[in-house]
Amino acid sequence: MRIAALIVAAGRGSRAGGDVPKQYVRIGGATVLQLAIDAFAGHPAVTTVQAVIHADDGALYAASLGRASQKLMEPVFGGASRQASVLAGLEALAATGPDLVLIHDAARPFLAAAMIDRVLAALAQYDGAIPALAVADTLKRAGAGQTIAGTVDRAHLWRAQTPQGFRFARILDAHRAAAVEGVEDFTDDAAIGEWAGFPVVLVEGDAQNVKITTAADVADAQAKSEGDMVMEPRIGTGFDVHRFAEGSAVWLCGVEIPHTHKLEGHSDADVALHALTDALLGTIGDGDIGQHFPPSDPMWKGAASHVFLEDAARRVRERGGRIVNVDVTLLAEAPRIGPHRPAMQARVAQILGIAADRVGVKATTMEELGSIGRREGIVAMASALVLLPFSPPPDHT
Repeated sequence: MRIAALIVAAGRGSRAGGDVPKQYVRIGGATVLQLAIDAFAGHPAVTTVQAVIHADDGALYAASLGRASQKLMEPVFGGASRQASVLAGLEALAATGPDLVLIHDAARPFLAAAMIDRVLAALAQYDGAIPALAVADTLKRAGAGQTIAGTVDRAHLWRAQTPQGFRFARILDAHRAAAVEGVEDFTDDAAIGEWAGFPVVLVEGDAQNVKITTAADVADAQAKSEGDMVMEPRIGTGFDVHRFAEGSAVWLCGVEIPHTHKLEGHSDADVALHALTDALLGTIGDGDIGQHFPPSDPMWKGAASHVFLEDAARRVRERGGRIVNVDVTLLAEAPRIGPHRPAMQARVAQILGIAADRVGVKATTMEELGSIGRREGIVAMASALVLLPFSPPPDHT
């Protein structure tokens, strides 16, 4: 049996605040949309995952996917309403011929496999099934001036959630019929099933399956994720060397230091920041500075090296990582580092957004041995410690 998951992510999510729609907000290092995709892609019964996105969000969508899955299809663009977006997704899935479809709002990232199982089990008997929670609060109906006009019987009231599951052909036909007749005021897919006349059954929902709507919801989700998250330490190292050339100053740790020469390089040749950049990239297994900023690219000619370190720090943060400390050792006969150490620590701390006491800067000479001892250049060695959300190794059995 082929089971498709359709994730609706075409909304604007303006009530959540921030610079991006709520489905692209990061929760514990992954976007809300990524977490929803993971829940379905990781479920053994789901064979296909289809995302529906806004036409303006192609770049946001691509950047939001830190983890890929062979089950994930290319996204399709949604319409002016949720209903139109779902229909666009269903039409895209029609070519794959699924038997069942699970329609889910991307704004619900905390989706348990057990709830997916309950919806799928119900579809063995019904054309539609949705998870829902019984209303626990006393309900009041407001009258004039917000005075209470009555108490509503809550005995048969439920709060609908997603994913809402359907036999694919039935819900596709229902959506098509609604579009033809111009009925566009449905708030969920179960309502379209009711309108089309087929039964939709309620199954047990999950209180953790919250919908992120406001900025407060985002803050709560981030706090929950951080509280549940297990972090693991990652250590990376970096090494770089630059020869001297004619000049009057060197850049080290983002600080310009007067000297009899400069360091030769495509950028500003800040050997310390280059080594630190590689150390940070090493903690997340993301290549090296030359891969991301190739010296053959004229864009980086004379570039300030803090750009490279800032990019590496951004990559760590996007994985949900936190930089604990960094340490750099410079091997040079000259210039003297000691007088500039506080400024160098402060500058690296500023670039990385950490406290200065989490930045180590040390220097030693080579006792006039080798090329460094002959004052031909400077070597930098660096290490970095970060904490990343724990992810179990893949099962290759």
